[in-house]
Amino acid sequence: MNDGVRWLTEDEQRVWRRYLAATSMLSEYLERRMQQDAGIPHTYYEVLVSLSEAPECTLRMSELAVRSRFSRSRLSHAVTKLEAKGWVIRTSCPTDKRGAWATLSEQGRAVLEAAAPDHVEAVRKALFDVLDSEQVRRLGEITGAIVDGLAEECEAVEADADEGPG
Repeated sequence: MNDGVRWLTEDEQRVWRRYLAATSMLSEYLERRMQQDAGIPHTYYEVLVSLSEAPECTLRMSELAVRSRFSRSRLSHAVTKLEAKGWVIRTSCPTDKRGAWATLSEQGRAVLEAAAPDHVEAVRKALFDVLDSEQVRRLGEITGAIVDGLAEECEAVEADADEGPG
């Protein structure tokens, strides 16, 4: 069956399926733990983290979308929910009427600081405690290579999507 498709080898297929299982299980575990420990979705926690790491805890919504790996509409929905809880403040950009800023509120910072220890413990338990130091180093290299490779591919896909259908 040589139809020009570069089919996965048996080893590649095995690794691919284990990778999918591992990333899916890790995401589900962190989501359940974040809901249980802090009462918020893991994705909202990541938005709060991104804001906490920004200068003055503020980012343009477009930059926050990139850092969160969210579509703009998904981020807007999340920020609306976070605003309703009083954890994020959204303001219009005075120089760009289409732009907006998101700022982590003091209440949001308090929620983040309360949730962080449990989150770190969950990440440590699920990921780092099952690996030795050499495996952690290799995982860093491997995930770095994947992210770097996907960054180029994602930019190409976004450019194609921006152009729209022919």
